Amino acid sequence: MSKPNLVIFIADQMRADSLSHLGNKASKTPNLDKIVQEDGVSFKNNYCQNTVCVPSRSSFLTGWYPHTKGHRTMHYLLEEDDPMLLKTLKNNGYNVQWIGRNDVIPADKSLDDYCNSYYSGYDKVSEEERKKSSKWKEKYRGENDSESFYSFLAGKSDKNIPFVQYDWNCINRALNFIDNYNDEQPFCIYISLIFPHPPYGAEEPWYSLIDRNKVRSPRPVPEDWDQKASMLKGIYDRQNLKNWNEDRFKELRAVYLGMVARVDHHFGMLVNKLKEKELYNNTSMIFFADHGDYTGDYGIVEKSQNTFEDPVSNVPLIIKPHKGIKVKPRVTKSLSELVDLSATVADLTNIELEHIQFGESVVPVLEGEEKHKDAVFAEGGRIHGETQAMEKGHGPESEYWPRLNTQEQEGPEHTKAVMIRMGKLKYIERLYEKNELYNLESDPDELNNLICSEDYQDQIIKFKARLLKFYMETADYVPDRKDKRY
Repeated sequence: MSKPNLVIFIADQMRADSLSHLGNKASKTPNLDKIVQEDGVSFKNNYCQNTVCVPSRSSFLTGWYPHTKGHRTMHYLLEEDDPMLLKTLKNNGYNVQWIGRNDVIPADKSLDDYCNSYYSGYDKVSEEERKKSSKWKEKYRGENDSESFYSFLAGKSDKNIPFVQYDWNCINRALNFIDNYNDEQPFCIYISLIFPHPPYGAEEPWYSLIDRNKVRSPRPVPEDWDQKASMLKGIYDRQNLKNWNEDRFKELRAVYLGMVARVDHHFGMLVNKLKEKELYNNTSMIFFADHGDYTGDYGIVEKSQNTFEDPVSNVPLIIKPHKGIKVKPRVTKSLSELVDLSATVADLTNIELEHIQFGESVVPVLEGEEKHKDAVFAEGGRIHGETQAMEKGHGPESEYWPRLNTQEQEGPEHTKAVMIRMGKLKYIERLYEKNELYNLESDPDELNNLICSEDYQDQIIKFKARLLKFYMETADYVPDRKDKRY
């Protein structure tokens, strides 16, 4: 058998519970659902390692946790000597097509070591298109004191807006590559879309596709903010969505699900093209998102870098292996992490990774195993005075100002925290404020902080011990090289 091909398909800011086969009755994701029914496995309890773009991507492309080498901010991307999955694939003879978002290699660095071809997703944007985008944003945001200014809710949008058009450009590029593929090398298509990242806006038919009556209500605003991270309260106060009613939030969530449906459609286009070219059976497909989105839960939108409720930390992972793997199609409850990507790809492609990494291959789960990991982790935040991690420079005119302004505060808001989930319990250790403990079975909305409950003190001790082991195992990385002195 020739070396298997690979498609790594990444959605941006997609929650796991936005998928139909994971129980969302309003969702329309037939292509992903079909994969899970026939050819692949969906990991219901899959977690990202950081809940914003750059740290998450740096983690899953290296197999390191964000703390391992300090890749835990939006402005510290991978360095030239850092190992990286796409580079390893290219070094092992794969024709790597990098299509779409980067968010991992610095803008002033060449991507030649990582791929055979890179397409950013944007063709040249004309001045007319820039003006159109600006007017689009001004229209949906309204005045700077309006309740929509920080909501990201764009609603029904023109398909010719560059933001809306971006994913179509990426998909067409991937389809064109498959059409012209000559079979000289195995390929890896690494395609990173922008949907359903806000602004929450989509063109028809995606805007109207979702039945608003079936959309779930958002998680309630906490009655006692002292039981939640102060970061959330800071964002809530600044986004000014306090007077939004349930219908307004449901509209936002419906638009978001319409964006998810378009991602599913794009995934289906790739599947169909692979089948048309008789490449499907010898191609592994891995679908996931870098992190999630609150979409109105707790009265806030967008994301946060050091909070770990399931809306932002629990993300899709669906894998359809090549024909050499005997898969047991299903939804699995096995705990898994995005950091497992590198190890899994190495297993699927039969290549050797060039460095020490901390992920574990999920291929045994694809074949029917249910036990994968005893614990999963996510982390974020900074220590006091760590100004390089604040993402400064965004004024009140920025849609991201509510989060970024909160991050600049020198209270506990943007400080270090780590999440660990074992079984049905999720524990969050915070450096400068109250810890959190949630029973996800009895309290799926994560509103009842059990940290002071006498019934859970023994479990908390176990969580702390497991965290210590985690950090001892993954705290650093020693490069595989010798100094000239020896």
